[in-house]
Amino acid sequence: MHHSTAPEADRDSFVRVRGAREHNLRGVDVDVPRDALTVFTGVSGSGKSSLAFGTLYAEAQRRYFESVAPYARRLIHQIGAPKVDSVTGLPPAVSLEQRRSSPGSRSSVGTVTLLSNSLRMLYSRAGTYPAGAERLDSDAFSPNTAAGACPSCHGLGRVHRTSEELLVPDPGLSIRQGAVAAWPGAWQGKNLRDILEVLGYDVDAPWRELAAKDREWILFTEEQPVVTVHPVRDADRIQRPYQGTYMSAHRYVMRTFSDSKSATLRTRAERFLADSPCPACEGRRLGPAALAVTYAGRTIAELAALPLTALDGVLAAAPPEGEAALVLAQDLRSRIGPVVELGLGYLSLDRTAPTLSAGELQRLRLATQLRSGLFGVVYVLDEPSAGLHPADTEALLGVLDRLKAAGNTVFVVEHHLDVVRHADWLVEVGPLAGEHGGRVLYSGPPQGLADVAESATARHLFAADGRTPQRRVREANGVVRLTGADRHNLRDVDAQFPLGVFTAVTGVSGSGKSTLVGQVLAREVGERLADPSFPVRRLVEVDQKPIGRTPRSNLATYTGLFDVVRKLFTQAPQARERGWKAGRFSFNVPGGRCETCQGEGFVSVELLFLPSTYAPCPECAGARYNTETLEVTYEGRNIAEVLALTVESAAAFFAGVPAAARSLRALEDIGLGYLRLGQPATELSGGEAQRIKLATELQRQRRDHTLYVLDEPTTGLHPADVRVLLRQLHGLVDAGHSVVVVEHDMEVVAGADWVIDLGPGGGAEGGRVVAAGPPERVARTAASRTAPYLARALAGESR
Repeated sequence: MHHSTAPEADRDSFVRVRGAREHNLRGVDVDVPRDALTVFTGVSGSGKSSLAFGTLYAEAQRRYFESVAPYARRLIHQIGAPKVDSVTGLPPAVSLEQRRSSPGSRSSVGTVTLLSNSLRMLYSRAGTYPAGAERLDSDAFSPNTAAGACPSCHGLGRVHRTSEELLVPDPGLSIRQGAVAAWPGAWQGKNLRDILEVLGYDVDAPWRELAAKDREWILFTEEQPVVTVHPVRDADRIQRPYQGTYMSAHRYVMRTFSDSKSATLRTRAERFLADSPCPACEGRRLGPAALAVTYAGRTIAELAALPLTALDGVLAAAPPEGEAALVLAQDLRSRIGPVVELGLGYLSLDRTAPTLSAGELQRLRLATQLRSGLFGVVYVLDEPSAGLHPADTEALLGVLDRLKAAGNTVFVVEHHLDVVRHADWLVEVGPLAGEHGGRVLYSGPPQGLADVAESATARHLFAADGRTPQRRVREANGVVRLTGADRHNLRDVDAQFPLGVFTAVTGVSGSGKSTLVGQVLAREVGERLADPSFPVRRLVEVDQKPIGRTPRSNLATYTGLFDVVRKLFTQAPQARERGWKAGRFSFNVPGGRCETCQGEGFVSVELLFLPSTYAPCPECAGARYNTETLEVTYEGRNIAEVLALTVESAAAFFAGVPAAARSLRALEDIGLGYLRLGQPATELSGGEAQRIKLATELQRQRRDHTLYVLDEPTTGLHPADVRVLLRQLHGLVDAGHSVVVVEHDMEVVAGADWVIDLGPGGGAEGGRVVAAGPPERVARTAASRTAPYLARALAGESR
């Protein structure tokens, strides 16, 4: 180490953590070097994210708040500091996490990377305007501002409309029989019907026999007449006359769609809306003034629709029109560079954020950081290799090295062995998941891990026996043929998916894998399930979308386990005496829940300029229930204590309850024994959500031939857990089902029966089947970018 003139003690070259107790960490002490690339590894659920994100990043963020905003101080007390005795030597941190914030539909590749700003500036300052038109501010080129948005669709590019066919699917029914399907159910729907009757409309004639102008008024009027309704007297209850306000079906649907807080109601309203490109801007989202300006002969919407590699080409070829154009085009190209380098050159600026995978989104943020030129900060990355083909992982390592070379400290939570090998320093957390993890087994240079007997990573990192035993390739018992698939970058592709075997679909990022499997194959199979001669009887798609977007949905509610648990509690003597039903033990309805946080266990803390955070509820301290509800116990535990159990402890606790034991066993078998039953869906990673869905499927094992479609099921899994998952998936195939996975993990691909490799590149360079056949054959295909990596996995070389 070179000695500077400053005394050594002033600047410790290590970040030192003492007594970290976040989640399952057991008073962890660890020292990690600054200005180096440190990888945190360990099996899924071992506590490595609790150390990297829950402790180090959370502490850096807290200090940052303290330094920038006095008003943030009281919020920090509410959010609470991470549970740790001390952390020293920690610079401010930038987090690039995969899962926390899923961006809304208005954000796009352009807004995430800030490339849109540069492009708008180019059009504003250097665009070619129609004769006599005045210069537009760069805001006028954004669909997200009042100045730029198309006035018809408010910059969304799509319009939602209703029609009589959608609102009244069965015109043979009368209004009393529910012809107006879009109306709300229950009392409110009956109320609207009674009002129509008072207004003199025939509610008993079939809908199609009503006069056209009456049908038009009932469905589309903007009027809201108020009338007095005299309800029909039911013998068992006296109902008084009331004032009722009429609302047309169209108005009800539009209002629910735009204002309702309930996702279920919104989804229901959406069924009665047709979504079509806006006729005014033809889906381009901008007002006419902005679309009249061109650069290099194209509108801003045309450039935003090009893949970044093509956009870069247009900028390079455009004749420079003055100094401003030169500087702005140069700036834009220098920002596109890192995005292309990270293998994302196939994306276009107008591609919306929700259509991107978590890995793509994280790499876009990473590319943006590369350009921002910060130094002296800590970058905390969450599995940056997720969704990356081995060929693209090499570029990622180059990027991490550049961040480090610029004088930053890089912390990465990662399972990908190539990234682990590349680290300067390794921190292994474990040895196992959940309660059996939470200790630091090793902290030091990678080679030293070889001597740690307990380490699950060492076995794979230095494995001489890392080779997957060669399985005999299974014979297919049928095939699904796709012909002329045409979607996104797939151009007239023919592909065959054999049935009764394990198929892996590979290719670099953006080569069209998810499109082929998740859209074309799934849709084709879905449409043919009705045909009795079609061999597949069920289709199960297991994606990585969250199992719920709020802390209200959790593992127990999703798997149906919660219903079983609530029943057990209602049978407890204290609950019987009080006459409590199952609803009393739900934290989603008034009654048993804590009303301060309405059963969330958290209260949301809104921060200016920052994403809102959750702090534990001051009343119930996160228990979610009120004190009376918590007095009821089952086998000595109250409902909150049962929800706090891990799947593994719960399996022992409910061993005598068959309905509960089955779903717990399925979760354990798939390696999720470490999750807590009440763990909010917002805390689960995409990989965990996907495995929960798979476990839920596995526990209702059907006889019928099922096609399971999984998109990168190994994301977020340690190599040791990948083996557990593979056992399950191969078990499904052995039971007579078919499995298709989109996968980058070559160990998985090497063990498949059939491989379909797409490419050769991403975006416009991809979308073709480069090779198809058993792994051995694909590994010998010269044109395939996957082949060399697959060959290495088949040979069992770890490097």
